Amino acid sequence: MDDSMNSHGDEEAPLVVSEGKKKSSSLKNHTRDVHILSSCFLLIFLAYGAAQNLQSTVNTAQDLGTTTLGILYVSFTFFSLFASTTVRMFGSKNALILGSTGYWLYVAANLIPSWYSMVPAALYLGFCASIIWVGEGTYLTSTARSHAKDYQLHEGTIIGSFNGVFFGYFASHQFVGNLISLALLRDGKEGSTTGTTLLFVIFLGFMTFGSLLMCFLSKRDDDGRDRGTPKASTFLDSVVSLWDLVVAPLLDKRMLLIIPLIAYSGLQQAFVWAEFTKEIVKPALGVSGVGGSMAVYGVFDAISSLVSGTITSGLSSITLITPSGAFVQLVVLLWILLGYSATTGVLGYVYPLLMAAMLGVGDGIFNTQLNALLGILFKDDTEGAFAQLKVWQSASIAVVFFLYPHITLQGMIIIMIAALILAVVCFLFLTLHLEKAFSSSRSLS
Repeated sequence: MDDSMNSHGDEEAPLVVSEGKKKSSSLKNHTRDVHILSSCFLLIFLAYGAAQNLQSTVNTAQDLGTTTLGILYVSFTFFSLFASTTVRMFGSKNALILGSTGYWLYVAANLIPSWYSMVPAALYLGFCASIIWVGEGTYLTSTARSHAKDYQLHEGTIIGSFNGVFFGYFASHQFVGNLISLALLRDGKEGSTTGTTLLFVIFLGFMTFGSLLMCFLSKRDDDGRDRGTPKASTFLDSVVSLWDLVVAPLLDKRMLLIIPLIAYSGLQQAFVWAEFTKEIVKPALGVSGVGGSMAVYGVFDAISSLVSGTITSGLSSITLITPSGAFVQLVVLLWILLGYSATTGVLGYVYPLLMAAMLGVGDGIFNTQLNALLGILFKDDTEGAFAQLKVWQSASIAVVFFLYPHITLQGMIIIMIAALILAVVCFLFLTLHLEKAFSSSRSLS
């Protein structure tokens, strides 16, 4: 028996070696795609993120910059309702490539800023942002699942790890982009036509390279399901599809309990971009200090993303990591509301930078954990889950951009604290619900 087994093993050796080579090649493709995707987003968003941060100081005439940002995020919210259908139609890779064109056009519109150039660019970017982010979530989750399946690894761990790598790269855009802005506009001449023109031209170069790099991504089946032969679509089919992908997830108790945390993640991002830089950083560090504080924010956001993604191993770890991000941001919000006042000396510089670092840590945790959570819980509808993520995030961001000229800092902080508490309570109910469902299934088995 042993001899026959050895003989059989010898005969199969070439096949084993061949499969080993195939697995090695597959490993390269999975990790290669994660790093390519992450690099593309870094190149595109270091330009867009810095351009977005400059809108309130560059395009000030009739509040052109901030108004078009509000329009952008309203458009983003609307098109996110249909993003899952669009991504399924084009495939995640093609959606990523198409989505990148909107960011390029928006930055290009800043070379000739007017209502006629910026508003159409903002509306188109809303569409592109919706499909690029749903495409990203779908593509990255598909890559993680393929990697876990090929190497018989724990799926939740790989999804968390890949999201940590992606958001580590992505969060670095705040650091790199703002350093470039600081270098070219270091004299504080944000309104200088020559300086801003050169800056936006350089940004367009980065974005072009990022868009071209996306073409080298491997094409994936997104969720691994056989979609069968395409059939002609009728109006009724489209309505049913829209219901399944947009409305149906809202009937899922798990999604309803996640939405408050998704909405808060959008609120806290917009708070940093709009209120924090204007009301906390600018009075303490001046206009030139905004870029530096956002660079600090980006560094700690990147580190937090990498660390939290690395230690994510499934739902149990997400349950522990997510509240820690909420606690860090709650400390900052209470600090601003109850005890912070601008001061002179070294502490006057240190406090805003410390707050920026803590807000970055929280943002990194929310980004990695939310994406990992959706990827784990909604395996059968990845596109729909990530569409919901962007619908509620972008809606929250739009609310902040339209509200902040009409509300005090204290009022905004109170809204943020209330939203954070609601988000954490709902998240804790979600963990209890999942634990109860897991215990029931285990007892039945």
